[in-house]
Amino acid sequence: MELLLVLLALLAGSCVGRVLETVPYTPQITAQALEGKLTATTFTLDQPICIFEQYVNSTDDIWLVVAFTNATAAFKNPTSPTQIPPYQKLSTTLHYMTLKTSIGLYPCAENRATRVLRVGSDTSCRDDHSLEYCNGPLPSPGPYRVKFLIMDSNGSKAETRWSQQILLKQGRKPRSIDTWPGRRSGTMVVITSILSSFIGILVILFLCTVAYECYKLWWRKEPAVPEEPRVGSFRQRQYDTHHIPLAQAAPQPPSDLPRPDAPATSP
Repeated sequence: MELLLVLLALLAGSCVGRVLETVPYTPQITAQALEGKLTATTFTLDQPICIFEQYVNSTDDIWLVVAFTNATAAFKNPTSPTQIPPYQKLSTTLHYMTLKTSIGLYPCAENRATRVLRVGSDTSCRDDHSLEYCNGPLPSPGPYRVKFLIMDSNGSKAETRWSQQILLKQGRKPRSIDTWPGRRSGTMVVITSILSSFIGILVILFLCTVAYECYKLWWRKEPAVPEEPRVGSFRQRQYDTHHIPLAQAAPQPPSDLPRPDAPATSP
């Protein structure tokens, strides 16, 4: 009779399964002022610091479960490592597990300034299928939800609550981008007007310079050619020979000498 009760208890335990502990923690997007904490393929979470100390042993593994929001209700915690959903099957299973670590990487420290987890940062997962539990880029905007799951050698042991919905950034189609200038800000309109006016002034100055140079090239006056003198037409009002000195008058003889034409007088 006692043996039968033990067998019934074991059977009931196997049917009920292992009851997981709930860690009172909700993962969330980091509130730190980080560049790119939410992109088209990645998002950044706060690390669960001082959260798992009373639930985790040093040999336990801490996983991050990433799932589409509409697949969280159907997610079943794995009971063995063979049931862990890999990243490569996200398109079919709608969930995967990644960022396997231990409690040693989540130390309870006071300085938490840079302690974050970036989900989707490992781009090598796209081509390397040997990395089954890698942290690959997310294929669509989502929305997603995440939770932390603690596993030991017997399977899942404890879990956190699911996060709120995480919607990634989406690229806009070129046709949906508004290019009408009337919808731009006042500053942008003023800057555009100033630049357009400045370019117009430069174009006008350039055209004026080109027109002036063309005018000088095609309409300049030819230099006057001096006319050659014709024979018999030379006229000169006055002509001085500066190299020949002017003739001087002959000196007059002294007055006491007899004139050559006067008659001789006797003594």
